[in-house]
Amino acid sequence: MRRTGDEPLHARSPLRMRFWLAVWGTLLMTVITVGFAATDRPGWAAVTAALAAVTVIDLFVIRRHRRQGPHYQPGPDVPPYRPADDDEPGLSRSRPAGGDRRHGPGRPPP
Repeated sequence: MRRTGDEPLHARSPLRMRFWLAVWGTLLMTVITVGFAATDRPGWAAVTAALAAVTVIDLFVIRRHRRQGPHYQPGPDVPPYRPADDDEPGLSRSRPAGGDRRHGPGRPPP
């Protein structure tokens, strides 16, 4: 896949989706926890309460990441990376001549 050079302009962060999924998870786990507590099932209530706590912690992590703002992205004056050509030496994507590196020369992969 070739790089177009405009990724910083069109890239989208999954934080907004992750935020809403965490909100949904928090609400769902809270309702389920109350339901288990009302039906006198303390073990399941504790499990779902712990999951609700995990989603609340995730909400704080998401808030921190969103407040950090965008990290460094090259500006419009920075040209895109030149795509790698397969015919240039040193950029070959084929297997090495000596065999598979993980298994040693001459040994087939398992």
